Amino acid sequence: MNLRDLKYLVSLADHKHFGRAAAACFISQPTLSTQIKKLEDELGVALVERAPRRVMLTPAGRDAAERARRIVADVEEMKEAARRSQNPEAGTVRLGIFPTLGPYLLPHVVPRIRERFPQLELLLIEEKTEVILRQLREGRLDAGVLALPLHDDQLHLEFLFEEPFMLAVPGAHPLANARSLTMQDLAHESLLLLEDGHCLRDQALDVCHMAGAGEKNGFRATSLETLRQMVAANVGMTLLPVLSVKPPVSSSPDVHLVAFRAPEPNRRIAMVWRRSSAMSDFLGKLSLAFRELPAGLLSTDTFPERIAAERPRATAAD
Repeated sequence: MNLRDLKYLVSLADHKHFGRAAAACFISQPTLSTQIKKLEDELGVALVERAPRRVMLTPAGRDAAERARRIVADVEEMKEAARRSQNPEAGTVRLGIFPTLGPYLLPHVVPRIRERFPQLELLLIEEKTEVILRQLREGRLDAGVLALPLHDDQLHLEFLFEEPFMLAVPGAHPLANARSLTMQDLAHESLLLLEDGHCLRDQALDVCHMAGAGEKNGFRATSLETLRQMVAANVGMTLLPVLSVKPPVSSSPDVHLVAFRAPEPNRRIAMVWRRSSAMSDFLGKLSLAFRELPAGLLSTDTFPERIAAERPRATAAD
């Protein structure tokens, strides 16, 4: 048994197909099949159920694949630790981030990371929180930027910032004219929310429960951009994280943004990695780049939509 064969087994577990697993390993399908058979002979158990059009792992195969995944991850961390001992700021970091944060945060931090760590290769993986956590545990990711709370004693959490929510409403909605809101202003309102699996859905539901609001029936979005377009189309209102409405994101004249008065609802963002990671010291330095955001980026004070909405009223009053 060698590390190469363990990598083949992990690839087969991931792809559930001999051809695709072989291609991912840059070998021929017969070679992969032969090596898996040798591994089965060495262990004395069947690892794979072979069917004409699909592959399934046996219970022993699933257990062996998970053990192999951890071994491969440990070896990769050993190699990475050796490389970083020579140059701590060079190498590769595989970073997971969830979809309702990544597109809006990364344009503000990646340029600083490239300036601060010019030799660093940053591989960004955008996935839902549960996928990032699983890949962190399996060693397929080095770190993740996620929303709190998280409950995993094996992970180190480095708090980054609090991101306020704003209410996005169509121009015809009565709340569009409000200069600011309290949570009580949402009582008995119905909000558009994301589908299950998005952490933002859970955060928005928490706000709804605290405010006495509910979810608008008959619609669930797959992305923040869909929510934004539904508000613009006068379908309903929603909560948007403040980063998702800041430049370089384009504003919409049909979406009015209203800030909450303190204490404003928000989500808490942290960078997390395995406590056992050989990269812990460097990841601590990297987290600083995510914490040091441009001044005013998380502020809800000034938005073009609100200014434009307020000007006609001010003129009329004059």
